[in-house]
Amino acid sequence: MTIMKRALILSILLSFVTSSLPAADLKVGLVDLRKAFAEYYKSKEASNTLQQLVGQAKEQINERFAAYKKLMDDVQKLDKERSDPVLSAEARNKKAAELQGKAQELRSLEQDINEFKNKRQQQIDEEQRQQASGLYAEIVKVVNEKAAAASYDLVFDKSNLGVGGVPFLVYSKTGAVEDFTAEVIVELNKNAPAGGVPAPAATPIKPEPKKAEPEKKKAVKK
Repeated sequence: MTIMKRALILSILLSFVTSSLPAADLKVGLVDLRKAFAEYYKSKEASNTLQQLVGQAKEQINERFAAYKKLMDDVQKLDKERSDPVLSAEARNKKAAELQGKAQELRSLEQDINEFKNKRQQQIDEEQRQQASGLYAEIVKVVNEKAAAASYDLVFDKSNLGVGGVPFLVYSKTGAVEDFTAEVIVELNKNAPAGGVPAPAATPIKPEPKKAEPEKKKAVKK
């Protein structure tokens, strides 16, 4: 849903509610979902998990780049050797064939690295999206429970932005609305581990399954 549509729906909802309820009876609450998300202990746990995934991906990519560099060195060495004027035509042709094979390996490895990077980035993005979706659902559940218990008619997310990045709630008179973000954060963190969320621990890297190499044909002796 676009920002314009959300703003329009909000305006219609406000018009309907304010017209059906006397102003004195309208109880409005405020909550900062962004702050609640940042201070929720599970958000920090999710961030640690994400950092581990990113670290693993970097290690695996670095391993591939190391293999790529070694193969590149082999290609450059063969290219130099095949140009040696001392070599016979037969030896030069053999070096050229080796060079062609190594160059093909290099192209395949480069493609593998690019595909791996894209795949890992998509996995990390999807993990982050699922984490945020699940955590926000838990936060909103607590907000709804608190709102129902306090008999709020409306609750606004004061961290939400409207058109042009301007907050939906531009102004509120002191005492006119109640900000219960702190209560939400306390409720969210009531089961937090003692001593806080531990820093992300190093986890063993799971090796990627190797691609099956084509079977080399044995040379037939004449």
